[in-house]
Parts: sequence; C-alpha cells; structure tokens
Amino acid sequence: MTGPVVLVGLMGAGKTTVGRLLAVRLGVPHVDLDAAIEAREGRSVAEIFAADGEPAFREIERRELATAMGSGACVVSTGGGVVELEENRRALRTARFVAWLDAPTAALAARVGDGAGRPLLGEGAETVLGRLADRREAWYGSVADLRVDTSDRTPEDVADCLAAAIAGEAP
Repeated sequence: MTGPVVLVGLMGAGKTTVGRLLAVRLGVPHVDLDAAIEAREGRSVAEIFAADGEPAFREIERRELATAMGSGACVVSTGGGVVELEENRRALRTARFVAWLDAPTAALAARVGDGAGRPLLGEGAETVLGRLADRREAWYGSVADLRVDTSDRTPEDVADCLAAAIAGEAP
C-alpha cells in the first residue's frame, strides 16, 4: 500500500476505533489526528478551542494533517471538522483511499454521550450533530471514495469492509 488511507466523518462515527483496527489489518501505523495535535501542543483539543478559538485549532489541524499525509502508508483518523478547510479537502483528495464513516445523528449523539471533551457540543449533541451533518455532508462526499454507514455494524466489520474495498474487492 502506498500513501495514507484516511477516515473522515462526524464525531462518534467510529473513526478512531475503526482506524486502529484497519491499521492492524493493513499492517501500517495508525495516526489519530486529534491525539497527534494534543501531543504536539501539550494540551487537549478542548483546551485549544477554549484558549485560542476554532480558527487557531483548524490551522494546527491543517499542519498536522499535512504531516500525516506526507508520512507514507498509514491509516489516519481525522477529527470531524477536518473538511472545514478547502486546503484540507485538497490534501484529502490525494490520499490512497478516503472512507467516510457515517451514521444517523441520533446514533452519533448516543455514542458521544454528554460530549465531554468535545468543544463543539455545547448545546446538545443531537442538535449540534444535525447542524454539522448538514454543513459538512457535501464536503465529506467530495473527498470520500466510499461512504460506510456504521450505525448497525461492529467496528471489526467496518474495518473488514474497508480493507476489502482498499484491496479492490466489493465492500
């Protein structure tokens, strides 16, 4: 495999969990973009949002995505808002494969619970996720090679589906 495989989608879709599993199946490293940002910055995503605001976070995220995209064969689990910047969408289109993990907003809201540590969920998960889904759907679709509904599938099943699609088999 050459180049990164990237997972996009709203928070709660399973990008980190599936990303770890998929990386094992493909025999490549896993990069969790939010974890990489936190390690580099020495503070949580929520702390960055609170102290510096979303635009500053998006710039940090853009730089970290560029680093991940240049790191060769790996699986990258992005944050849900990575598609907010056109520069990121252009970078994502150069990936080996981009999978959009999706689920109905009610399922996503149930997964994220009270949204602790998720700075965009201030006014209720389902309301915010619905608004984010409306805004980001076209962007996810513009970068994704495959859209996978994760609502009724185990992370292992989703990882198997993606591994098969990457290998050129029907998902």
